[in-house]
Amino acid sequence: MEVKINKEIRNYSENIFFGLSLRQFIFSILACASALILFFIFKPVLGTEITSWICIIGAIPFGIMGFVKYNGMTGEQFILAYIKSEFLTKRELVFEPTNFYYELINTREKEKTNESNEKSL
Repeated sequence: MEVKINKEIRNYSENIFFGLSLRQFIFSILACASALILFFIFKPVLGTEITSWICIIGAIPFGIMGFVKYNGMTGEQFILAYIKSEFLTKRELVFEPTNFYYELINTREKEKTNESNEKSL
């Protein structure tokens, strides 16, 4: 009898059903349910081919949430971290003022010097 032991204990996940963890199993059920609901909503209206693509697109978020880990974070943890980092935390805003009047005067002076140089030639 041989027992497989992970080298890293934190990578251990208990298989509940068909070799899936509980989290993966729940999100698989949600993906199937969302695809089924979308199928019955759009089948009479759009036909089979377009409806099948809509079902696939509707099930993808649940599949990603249940099966993909990014930097050791689950889907919900990643979404919360993204929202916190992009929208809720403070950022250093740099203000660089622009003096349009000064720039306008400099461009006019440059045009005048170019015109005087052309006239002298």
